[in-house]
Parts: sequence; structure tokens; C-alpha cells
Amino acid sequence: MKKEEVEKILSEKIEDGEHISPVLPNGIKNYLIDIDGTICDDIPNEEPERMATANLYPDALKTLNKWYDQGHVICFFTSRTEDHRKVTEDWLNKHGFKFHSMVMGKPRGGNYHWVDNHLVKATRYNGKFTDLVEKEVTIEVFDDGQHD
Repeated sequence: MKKEEVEKILSEKIEDGEHISPVLPNGIKNYLIDIDGTICDDIPNEEPERMATANLYPDALKTLNKWYDQGHVICFFTSRTEDHRKVTEDWLNKHGFKFHSMVMGKPRGGNYHWVDNHLVKATRYNGKFTDLVEKEVTIEVFDDGQHD
């Protein structure tokens, strides 16, 4: 799905005369992808001179571009700062990554626990980008009074 198509889907939504948050169509995923240590060498913000020459993880390029071509939304979500935006975009474009957006300033340190009113799924990168497979795991959730 091209950037313009994503913008159209996510444009202003109104229900019962009030603005509501847009929701992607069924089957379309909104991938938030880390950069350092996930699609390339792990470069700390303290060494930005290395960002332009980071080694690419080829399986990440192949998989992410396939997901983009399948119509999914690709957003890079990185701890790099706004000062690193240009070198990061240049590196992504040089290597041929297809993406819709990039969010800078993700909190550093890991151990993320995302709380949202939309469905959130998380996949920890562990050395290889592949298609995703289903796996049963234990997760932490809010106690809504319903117990199995």
C-alpha cells in the first residue's frame, strides 16, 4: 500500500457526528520496526557517524519490503533522535527499504510494555527476519474480572 493510500485510509473518520480514531482494514498490519540491532548493526546514538555505514541485515530488507508490497504499513520506530533523521532516511533509501513513516525518539532501554486501546502484538527480534508464525505464549494483561 502506497503512502497516499495509507493516508486516505487513516484520514479523518466521523461517526455519529464525532471524530473517531481510524482503524486499518482487516488483514492489514501496522508494523512498528526498530532499526538498530534489528535491521542493521546496533549503533548507539552517541556514535552517529557510524549510522551512515551500518551493515544491513539482508533478511530484514527482504521481509519488510515483502510486507510493504503485501499492503501492510511499515513504520520505523527508533530511539534515534530527530538529529539522526536525515542520515537514517538516507541509509534506508540507499538500501532500498520501502516504508511509510518513521518515528524518532523511542524510549531507550528496552523492556517495553505497550498499553493501548487498539490491539497490540509484539515480536522480539532474535537474529533473523522471517515471515511470522503463530505461537502460544503467556502474556500480562489487565485484570478485567474475567478469568479462564
